[in-house]
Amino acid sequence: MVNLRTSNSSCMQRNAAYNASWSLMYFMITFEGENGLLRVYYPGNIIIGGLFPIHLKSIRTNTSAPLSCQDYDIQMFLRSQVMIYAIREINLPNITIGYDIYDTCGDVGLALRATLQLLKNQSDPQSCLVPADAQSKLTEPETKVVIGERTSEASIAVARLVALSSVAQISYGSTSEVLSRKYKFPTFLRTVPSDEYQTRGIVELVKTFYWQTVIIVGSDDEYGKYGSDSLVKTFSKTDICIEFVHILSADFNANGSKTQTELTELLEKTENSSAEAIILFTKEINVEIILKGAINHKFNRTWIASDTWSSSPKIFAIPGIQLAGQVFGFIFKQNEVPGFKDYVMSMFNGTQKNAFVEYHLTQHPLCSNQSEEIKVNNCSPNNQLESNQCLGTSFLANCIDKEESYNIYLAVQVIVEGLRNLLKCDDHHCERSSKFTASELLSEIQKVNFTVGTTRIFFNSDGDPSLGYDIVYWNMSEFNKGVQIQTIGEYLPNGKITKVPESLVHLINHTGSAYNCAKTCDPGQELTKTKICCKVCVSCADGAFSPGNGSACKPCANNQYSIAEQRDQCFNKTDEFLLWTDPFSVILSSLAVVGIIATVVFAVLFAVYLKTPIVKAVGGYLCFLELFSLVAGFCLTFTFIGKPTEKIHCVGVPLFGVSFTLCISCILANLLQILVAFNFDLNVESWIKKLNKPLLVVTIVSGIQLALSVSWLIVKPPIPKEMPGKVTILQQCETQSPEYFIAMLAYNAFLGFICFVFAFKGKQLPDLYKNASLITISMLLFVVIWIIFLPIYLTLTGKYKPAVQSAAILTSCFSVLGCHLAPKCYIMLFRKELNHESAITEYIRKHYERKGISVVQS
Repeated sequence: MVNLRTSNSSCMQRNAAYNASWSLMYFMITFEGENGLLRVYYPGNIIIGGLFPIHLKSIRTNTSAPLSCQDYDIQMFLRSQVMIYAIREINLPNITIGYDIYDTCGDVGLALRATLQLLKNQSDPQSCLVPADAQSKLTEPETKVVIGERTSEASIAVARLVALSSVAQISYGSTSEVLSRKYKFPTFLRTVPSDEYQTRGIVELVKTFYWQTVIIVGSDDEYGKYGSDSLVKTFSKTDICIEFVHILSADFNANGSKTQTELTELLEKTENSSAEAIILFTKEINVEIILKGAINHKFNRTWIASDTWSSSPKIFAIPGIQLAGQVFGFIFKQNEVPGFKDYVMSMFNGTQKNAFVEYHLTQHPLCSNQSEEIKVNNCSPNNQLESNQCLGTSFLANCIDKEESYNIYLAVQVIVEGLRNLLKCDDHHCERSSKFTASELLSEIQKVNFTVGTTRIFFNSDGDPSLGYDIVYWNMSEFNKGVQIQTIGEYLPNGKITKVPESLVHLINHTGSAYNCAKTCDPGQELTKTKICCKVCVSCADGAFSPGNGSACKPCANNQYSIAEQRDQCFNKTDEFLLWTDPFSVILSSLAVVGIIATVVFAVLFAVYLKTPIVKAVGGYLCFLELFSLVAGFCLTFTFIGKPTEKIHCVGVPLFGVSFTLCISCILANLLQILVAFNFDLNVESWIKKLNKPLLVVTIVSGIQLALSVSWLIVKPPIPKEMPGKVTILQQCETQSPEYFIAMLAYNAFLGFICFVFAFKGKQLPDLYKNASLITISMLLFVVIWIIFLPIYLTLTGKYKPAVQSAAILTSCFSVLGCHLAPKCYIMLFRKELNHESAITEYIRKHYERKGISVVQS
C-alpha cells in the first residue's frame, strides 16, 4: 500500500520552494516576456480565476530546457480584458470581486500548473493542496470559480483537477461533447454549445445543400477525435455517405517532414475522391497547414469549418485563400460586449492598466501618431505584423470578436447571477457574507436562468447552455477585398436550420464540378452508385425511362418502349402482324385467289363432263366434295393475314385440318374404287370390297378429324396473344394445346401415308388416267411439305410465322389440285379421244395382253 501521509514540515518546505520559484518566474515574465506563466491578479472578497492562451504555442527545445511561449495572439489578449472589464462592472453591495488570470500558452501542462496555483488556499499558502490524510476534505481554495480553458483538450485536464475542490469551471470555447459527461466532469459548465449540437448542425447544413458525400478530417486530440466520431455517428443515421475519415497525427502541427508527407497523402486522397464537401474538425493551426497545402496544389473544394476556425483572421489572411474554394462554417452566436469597445479605447491610461496590458505594450507599443498606425480592415495575427509594430487603439477595437468575447462576458454574468442568488443580494445589500464554499456557488450557478441582453441563458443537466450557432459563408467573390464573412443562417437549439437563402442553396447545389458526384441527370438517365459514395449518371436500359433530375429509371408499360436517343419518355409500341399490304401477303393472297378460281373452273368442267368416264374415274360425285374441300383450304389462307381475332383468324388451323381430311378421304375412297374395279384376283380379301362404299368412307374418315377439331375448339382453342417485343407487340394466335395440333397433323399424315400405299399398289393396275400414279405424287408432296414445315414453324418467330402456315396449306392444296385433278381437266379439254369407254377398254386389253393374259372382247 502506498503511504499517502506526509509530514507537515516537508509539505511546508515544498510549498516554500514552489512559492519562491513562482515569484521568480513572475518576475522574469514581467520583464523578459515569453518564458513561463504570465499572470494578472486583483484582490477581492471573492476571487474568479481565468485561464487564457494568450500565447498560442509553447515550445521546449530539450527535456531540461524551460518552456518558451510563442505566437502572441492579440484577440486572446483582448478576450482576457473582457473578463477583467466584466468583473469591474459587477456591482454587489459591500463585496469586491477579484480575479486571478493566467496565460496558459496553449499548453495542457501549463494550464494544470496555473490551475494548481488557483486552487491554493491563500489564507494558508503553506498548506498542501492534497491533505496528509486521504480521508480528509481538501482545503477550501480562495478561487471559487474558474473561467476557461479555451480548448477542449486543456479543459478536460483542468476539469478533472478543479472537480477535486468542487470549484465550478465555465469554459468560453471548449465544445467537446466529452465534457458533457457529468460523471466524469461534475463541475464543468460552458457558455458555448457542445460539439454534439455542432456536429448535428453540420449534418443539417450538408442536407440543406443536398450534398451526398463528404470527407471528415479530425485530429488526434479530444476536440478533433470526439468531434469526428460524433459526425460519423450522426451521418450514419442519414443517406449521406462518408468517403473516408482522416485523423491527423498528434504532431501534425509541428509542420515537419512527417507533416508534409501526411499532408500530401491527404490531399492526393481527397483530390481523387468524389466528396462534395470536406469537413475540417480540428484546431486552427492544423487547418492553416492543410489550406496552405491545398492552395499550393491548386486544390479548389468546398470546406465546412468547425467553430475553431470559422471566423479565424489567421486563416482568411492566408495569401491566396480565395483559391482554396468555398468555405461554410459554424460560429457561436454573435453579440457585442456592451461598452467594451470604449473600455479598449481607454485601456492604456493609468486607471485601466494591468500586467497583461503592460506586456502587450512590450509587444506592440502605442503609435505616437495616426500615420504610423497599420492600415488593415481585419485583425491580423502576430506573424503577419512586423516585430514591435506599433498599434493604435482603433486597430485593437477592430480586433474585438463577437463570439468568444461575448461567451466570456456571459460566463462572468452567470457567476454574478449565481452570487446574487447565493448571497441573497438586491441593489442595496446582501443578506449573506462572502464566506461560502465553492460547492455552494457551483450549485447556484447550475440553477441560473436569466436573460443577458437578448440572450437567454440556462444550463441543462449536462452543463450545456441553450445557445445555437450562426452559420457563416466566406464570400470571396471580390478578389481584391479579401474574405467577407457573411452570416447566412442559424442553427437553433431545437435542431433546425433557418434563414439560409434559397438562392445560395440553388447556386451551390446546381453548379457541379468535375470532382462532384452527379446530383442531377439529363432526361433519360438515372443516378447510379459506382464507388464508395459516388453516383454517376447512367442511361436507362431498354424499356425504361427517367424524366430527369437523377430520378430512378422506371420500366415502361408492356405496351410501351423507350429509344436510346430519347429515354425521357415511353412511346407506344406498334402492333406487329402480317399486314394485307405485305408483299408476302400479296403473294399468298394472289396464289389463294388463283387456286380458288382454278378450283371453280375445275368444278365447272367436272359438271359439264359429269357423265364421262374420266369424271367417274376420279370418283364421280366425290370429286365435287374434293373440290369443295380445296376451295375451303384456299379460303382459309386469308385467315392467317391481318390482326388475329379469336373467331376468325385463330380457327384457321383446326378448320384446315377438317377440310384437308375431307379432301384426303375423297382420294382414299377413289383409290379403293380403283383397287376393287381393276383387281381380278379371286383371292382379294372380302374386307376390301366391303370398304368400297365411298360415302361411308368419307363420312367415317372425315368424322374422326371433325370430332378432333371440334373438341380442340371447345376445350383449348387457339387464342390471340400479344407478344411484346422491343418496339412492337407481335399479334399472333397461340396454340394453347400443342397436343391437338400434333394429333391433327399426325392424323392427316397417317391418311396421306395410307393413300400413298394404296396409290403405289394401284400403279400396277390398268389405269388409263394414271390416277394412282398422280395420287402417289400428290401425297408424297403433301407429306414432304409438312415434314419441312414443322421444324420451321416450331423455330420461327415473328409476324411471318402465320405466313409459313398459309404457305404450307396452299402448297398442300395445289399439290392435290395440280397432280390429281389438273391432268383430268387437260384430258377433258385437249385429249377428248381418251374420254370414252372404248379407249378405256382398249387400254385394259392391251395391258393384259402384254402380260400374256387373253381378254375376250364383247
